[in-house]
Amino acid sequence: MTSYRNDLTEGKVSQSIINLTIPMIFGTLSMVVFNITDTYFIGQLGSEELAAVSFTFPVVLIINSIALGMGIGTSSLISRAYGSGDKEGLMRIATDSLVLSLAFVILTTLVGLNIIDQIFTMLGADSKMLIYIRDYMSIWFFGMPFVVIPMVGNSIIRALGDTKTPSVVMVVAATMNVILDPLLIFGIGVFPQMGIRGAALATVISRMVTFVFSLYILMIREKIIKFRFRDLTSIVVSWKGILYVAVPSALVRMITPLSTGIVTRLLSQFGNETVAGYGVGTRIEFFTLAIINAMSSIMVPFAGQNYGAGKIDRIREGMRVARKMIFMYGFFILILLNFTARFIAPIFNDNVEVQKVTILYLSIIPISYGFQGMLLNNVAILNAINKPIQAAGLSAMQMTAVYLPIALILSSYFGIFGVFGALVVAYIIGGVAMYWYTWKSL
Repeated sequence: MTSYRNDLTEGKVSQSIINLTIPMIFGTLSMVVFNITDTYFIGQLGSEELAAVSFTFPVVLIINSIALGMGIGTSSLISRAYGSGDKEGLMRIATDSLVLSLAFVILTTLVGLNIIDQIFTMLGADSKMLIYIRDYMSIWFFGMPFVVIPMVGNSIIRALGDTKTPSVVMVVAATMNVILDPLLIFGIGVFPQMGIRGAALATVISRMVTFVFSLYILMIREKIIKFRFRDLTSIVVSWKGILYVAVPSALVRMITPLSTGIVTRLLSQFGNETVAGYGVGTRIEFFTLAIINAMSSIMVPFAGQNYGAGKIDRIREGMRVARKMIFMYGFFILILLNFTARFIAPIFNDNVEVQKVTILYLSIIPISYGFQGMLLNNVAILNAINKPIQAAGLSAMQMTAVYLPIALILSSYFGIFGVFGALVVAYIIGGVAMYWYTWKSL
């Protein structure tokens, strides 16, 4: 099987970024299709089931954020090792990261299964919602190994400059989910009718395929995973290096689900239809932000390899190129969604109140997309150059010092509009601050 490793320390910067981003767009879009497929088919069950899945969204995102944080920590170390030519260190970090991921999965599954009711009651779910939430999350937690480990595995592959293989893995998962969702949710043919539990099971089975594929690539094709006896001290040293970047990165990634959880809590006072409409809006948003998210995901290997090779000017050039591309795309999506939101919303649910909230969300939030992209891009660069704590600090300030007070004030005066408007303000301020600090750090 051919290796697709790339040396990102040479060649034209803009071409390198484009070549890395294009495959990741397809991979990111496939994951968006994955989520939208769940939203669409669950929406056909009814507003209550859709609202229940919307309640699970912040928790699933937090766990995914921790997994992505570990992936970013691993990718940061591996890309720097690759850029400096440290092959032995690269193999050691890759192997130890998978062991660390497995430990996280076991701990989170055991804890999560025992506190489902407590978590979602805090988020505002009533007793009727909890029935649906239990059905979904009890299956999802058991499938965590197949969700978390491929995330870290794909980050290792990307750190080697290969974005094509992770994209293929993600496309396979999305395709499986599209096929399995209607079969298991509605009980088509020989399949049982499982309702919301079917959506969770479809996710687990789809991720299981990516789990096997990722391990095959790492162990057989690239041969960088070597499970051999080593003293505990050396493993702990690797874990410390990974966690130094992973913990702040996970905190940064958790800003989105935490804000989603806070928004969900604020919106729950307006009814389950409002929560459901917001859930649909955020799922559609993942689709529209695919290119921005793809670009931010490739900045860790790009900046990491060049940082390891001591080529700081290439990182700065990458910042300029990415900024221009992100703002052009953000403006395009803003115009597009303001014309199409009223046609998109009814596809997912026939409840008029749900549709109104979805349309409102898709009309307001895109104003900040360019700044969101700038924030995500430069957080990735800070992680790559071993400044994760600074990235986490600025992101946390965006949430606590900007968003929370503005959201609480505006929601009391302007209701749902105020909750969404506060997000726009927070992203604009956060994006500008993050870009300025990253440029200064380099």
